[in-house]
Amino acid sequence: MKLEHYIDGAHVPSASGATFHALEPATNNVSLTVASGGAADIDAAVRAARKAFTDGPWPRLTGEQRAVILRGIAAAIESRDDMIAEIECADTGLPITQARGQAHRAAQNFRFFADVITTLNEDVFRVGEAQLNYVVRKPIGVAGLITPWNTPFMLETWKLAPALAAGCPVVLKPAEWSPASASVLPEIMEEGGLPTGVFNLVHGIGEEAGAALVAHPDVPVISFTGETTTGQTIMRSASDHLKTLSMELGGKSPMLVFDDADLDRALDAAVFGVFSLNGERCTASSRVLVQDTVYDDFVARLAERASRVRVGAPSDPTTELGALIHPEHYERVMDYVRIGSAEGARLVAGGSRPDHLPEGNFLSATVFADVTPSMRIFQEEIFGPVVSVTPFTTEAEAVELANDTRYGLAAYLWTNDLRRAHRLAQSIEAGMLWVNSQNVRDLRTPFGGVKASGVGREGGRHSIEMFTEPHIVHVATEDLPIPRFGIA
Repeated sequence: MKLEHYIDGAHVPSASGATFHALEPATNNVSLTVASGGAADIDAAVRAARKAFTDGPWPRLTGEQRAVILRGIAAAIESRDDMIAEIECADTGLPITQARGQAHRAAQNFRFFADVITTLNEDVFRVGEAQLNYVVRKPIGVAGLITPWNTPFMLETWKLAPALAAGCPVVLKPAEWSPASASVLPEIMEEGGLPTGVFNLVHGIGEEAGAALVAHPDVPVISFTGETTTGQTIMRSASDHLKTLSMELGGKSPMLVFDDADLDRALDAAVFGVFSLNGERCTASSRVLVQDTVYDDFVARLAERASRVRVGAPSDPTTELGALIHPEHYERVMDYVRIGSAEGARLVAGGSRPDHLPEGNFLSATVFADVTPSMRIFQEEIFGPVVSVTPFTTEAEAVELANDTRYGLAAYLWTNDLRRAHRLAQSIEAGMLWVNSQNVRDLRTPFGGVKASGVGREGGRHSIEMFTEPHIVHVATEDLPIPRFGIA
């Protein structure tokens, strides 16, 4: 099967004719031949989107009119739920049950932002009886969207829905390791009624197609999800044109477990938080910090649960942990397993390929205990089914350990002490924190991190604000005094 770009309503090959191959993670066999875009393809897509912005109806529709189309897109996604999940499962190695959840969430993203754009209020400031000042939010222009490979379809819609809701035509550059599900989007957009040129898709390698999109002068806003070093490169390039940026980057999120917590539920959250989605999630609770009074018992129980996590074919409904995305990434994760052992961490579960899966990128659920802050597996993002466990004694030590990385995306706190929960919620350096909960998202809230975990926020009105410019209008309702210069 061959995937092409989608530019100005047409499927087209790369201008250069270049292609690349995508692999199926469960076997590492070639599954797709994909058009490999470059600067010329990005420029064609941006010109189509720019024309849709300057001459087309999309930015000029009312919020309600755009919402009707967004709801149509959501319906088109829902009618393809099973197909999208199967494509995503084969393309990413995600277990099919979890891929189905991501497909459902994709439709929800469009319905949610349809509601946001129809209920969004704009500010009015009245200065007595003399002046009325009001703010109009105008679409910023062509939006460049660069998405990651871990849950591609859902994260594509997480960016597409608010950009389109705000009135921006888009150019989407999907991740090259998981390009398949994006190929469903052109048909979905057409069925939903989106005008030609508003949605454009260019496949390609990040250093080529992605870099060209970031550097293009007619793309004023970039939304990127991916690793921190790539985010730094994007920020440097985008500075040439002072672009608006939203970047959700890496994470090494802590989960703090105090001895007064509901330990059964905390254990469930620890297992799910790092082994769901194959551990390939930016908000994974990959550092579990446990109070020393319950540490040994918690480690033993976590290791026992991890040993029973079902690793298998992504298409098997009983599979809980599938295949990692790509052989390069698999080797990187395995390197960290070797590093953890070499640094002196105690391997209590996993650490190797399951015997019954001799091919593909499979790794058993892996737990390291007695991990110290000086170890690389404590400090660096692994992005796989590997968790490190570290003891602490006092609340102050727990906070110090939680904050002792360059990252600050998410954090999870388990305690039944209400005062402690509020104290630590203010002290832990993370853009998002959950208390006595796993990662349950509220789409209205700001999503993003601090430190090396990102710049900007998306979610609810925060996404709309990113894809729009505030335009302030001052209207005098009385004759205001004007200083008179040049009067004799």
